Amino acid sequence: MIERIGADHVTRRLAVEIEHEAQLFGQGTLLFNVENWELAPRIVEAALKATGLYSRARRNADRVEVRQNVVTSASVPAGFDGFTILQLSDLHADISAGAMRHLTGFVGDIAHDICMLTGDYRGKTFGPFDKSLVLMKDLCARVRSPLYGILGNHDSIRMTPALEAMGIRMLFNESEPIARGNDAIHLAGIDDAHFYRADDIAKAAAGIPRDAFSVLLAHTPESYRLAAQAGFDLMLSGHTHGGQLCLPGGIAIKLEARLPRRMGKGAWRFDNLAGYTSTGAGTSLAPVRLNCPAEITLHTLRRAT
Repeated sequence: MIERIGADHVTRRLAVEIEHEAQLFGQGTLLFNVENWELAPRIVEAALKATGLYSRARRNADRVEVRQNVVTSASVPAGFDGFTILQLSDLHADISAGAMRHLTGFVGDIAHDICMLTGDYRGKTFGPFDKSLVLMKDLCARVRSPLYGILGNHDSIRMTPALEAMGIRMLFNESEPIARGNDAIHLAGIDDAHFYRADDIAKAAAGIPRDAFSVLLAHTPESYRLAAQAGFDLMLSGHTHGGQLCLPGGIAIKLEARLPRRMGKGAWRFDNLAGYTSTGAGTSLAPVRLNCPAEITLHTLRRAT
């Protein structure tokens, strides 16, 4: 991995992880990191129990839906018309056991051409990750290859060798062509831009022809402006959980991201960039969801005529 992405990147990422482990204030783009506050899960659960919504929220968290999204572009090569991308995001495997069981039970039945994982495999932003990796290994064994992935703000770069051993090609500000017959699209992935600020979109896009259809994996959708400037056609993200705990109608109470609320979940556009923000399959803080179903997403590319 060091030979591929450079010792400087690995050393810098590890140094930030060690320096900011369990930090509450001033990590990355956040002033206060509620996910590292030990009392936060208990407060969330207590509030839901007080309002009589806890049981419903727990049941919701254990169900994962399959969402469909169609991406239409004149840049899609003819050979990729109908190409399908399965997106898995924000699994938080060790604290989302019910969702992982449900997902593992049916994900192998979903037909797709490629699978892309957009980060956050661990529940906390620090600490042990062995349990998450065990659950991820079981899941990945059931998903059809090829698999590509990036790290999220909950993940340690130390998880990478194990993830790649599961068959996931992890991308660190890198790109790869995906060939189909005589046609190709280009896939790029950036390291986390939210906590670690280890992203480099310019580097990820450097080897991609400007007229090629290109897909960017970016854990947080906050990178949308730079992605559009770099000429990407599609950006797949997660991170926000769609709010996870939402008001009726799916209105998020809080989004842990600096971006227009319309980009907080589902499909959106910015200039020539098509984007999709997954609500994620797992949960953060506590395994609860309200008015915001967990999801995995099947994206279908269509060539505009």
